[in-house]
Amino acid sequence: MSSLSYETGSRPLRYSGTAMLLHWVLAIALIAIFGLGLYMTGLPFSPQRLKLYNWHKWAGVTILALSLLRLVWRITHRPPALPLAMERAMPVWQKAAHHATHHLLYVLFFAVPLIGWAYSSAAGFPIVFLGVWQLPDFVPVSKELAEAIKPWHELSAYAMAGLVVVHVAAALKHQTIDRDGLLQRMLPGKR
Repeated sequence: MSSLSYETGSRPLRYSGTAMLLHWVLAIALIAIFGLGLYMTGLPFSPQRLKLYNWHKWAGVTILALSLLRLVWRITHRPPALPLAMERAMPVWQKAAHHATHHLLYVLFFAVPLIGWAYSSAAGFPIVFLGVWQLPDFVPVSKELAEAIKPWHELSAYAMAGLVVVHVAAALKHQTIDRDGLLQRMLPGKR
């Protein structure tokens, strides 16, 4: 193990390879599913639209599973502390925003697909993962319940997209303006 991988003490300077892999796979999946969601909702009713809705549901279930795996990894593997110089230079509000954004993203990693699953169940459209495994209905079939749940899936997805934009903007600020190396902690191959 490189001496650059750990600070004095026991906190790593960088995320583990597994944490990086989960981060980037989930990031790509979230961008793809959000784009698919925007595209498919604008299509007229057709077999193509139905197929895309199924793909969207499958991707949502996959993201839910990846989120669970990522949360378990995060709980069982201590993340790196902010670099000491950055910790000292960062205003209190930025530290609070940093932690709040991460916590809210984790909440939405679960909330968005679970709300989608509940909507699908209430609407009477079961999720048959990969066309093979029918998942249990989350809530009873109810048109009124489906109509009440539907906007929450969309709103929570937009909230997550907004937080992702904030997260990316903050990372780019640290990379291009502050030049403090924060982004290197999540990039593979940089030691």
